[in-house]
Amino acid sequence: MTTSDSEFNPDLLLAHKLPETHYTYNERDVAIYALGVGACNQDAVDSDELKFVYHENGQEQIQVLPTFASLLTLGSLSNGLDLPGFKYDPSLLLHGQQYIEIYRPLPSKASLINKVSLAGLQDKGKAAILEIETRSYEQGSDELLCMNRTTVFLRGAGGFSNSSKPFSYKNYPSNQGLAVKIPQTQPSAALLYRLSGDYNPLHSDPNVAKLAGFPRPILHGLCTLGFAIKAIIKCICKGDPSAVKTISGRFLATVFPGETLITEMWLQGLRVIYQTKVKERNKAVLSGYVDIRGLSSSL
Repeated sequence: MTTSDSEFNPDLLLAHKLPETHYTYNERDVAIYALGVGACNQDAVDSDELKFVYHENGQEQIQVLPTFASLLTLGSLSNGLDLPGFKYDPSLLLHGQQYIEIYRPLPSKASLINKVSLAGLQDKGKAAILEIETRSYEQGSDELLCMNRTTVFLRGAGGFSNSSKPFSYKNYPSNQGLAVKIPQTQPSAALLYRLSGDYNPLHSDPNVAKLAGFPRPILHGLCTLGFAIKAIIKCICKGDPSAVKTISGRFLATVFPGETLITEMWLQGLRVIYQTKVKERNKAVLSGYVDIRGLSSSL
């Protein structure tokens, strides 16, 4: 059960303003991320993927995979948020879901200001579900670049509302929840992906993984998401990352580095429904949808 210095007050919590955060990246970070989710893994001169890691055909800059936007939230949750009457242990955090909206193509380098807010919080008794929304702007601009909504499951953080009706809050629409190329992860995939900025030892330290109940380090959920969306861009969007408008992904089970990921996808109008499975265990590990721009529904 959570402990706090003050009694839980819903009105105080909902009125609380979270501090802005900053995130700066460059083309090297973008290229490392793309390689970390398997870009050019099967073919180093793949015409659909080389543009994510190299200036090709007169490009002024490399292009950015839309799931790179998920990195902009790093640090907010892992370091612990200061919410009135609610505390949690970041080491017991499990990533449950990610929702991303892209308003314009991500630049290959930028200094960003992130406006962070509480999107949802549910008291589940022994655990809590926390949702944080991050809206990202280029420094000096009022134009919204992208939005992330991160959902995490916090073990041991429930029981904070102390009432017969557990606290439940959500401030976004309910519809924002939820034969292909087979990308295979490398045994070192988590070690490479962590260089993008997610240094949670659950993905690199065997002892930490065992303490958390896993036989060995697991792959980052957002790395799996990157593999899936890259496959959709290649198969549905004809290699054009700017076609991606909205990304929603729900993490269903863990992936171990070295396992083969199969992403199945179905086009419904301008929405791609997808599911990613681990081939070796025939286990669904990720599901969700991607809204796309400017493609014919007959594809």
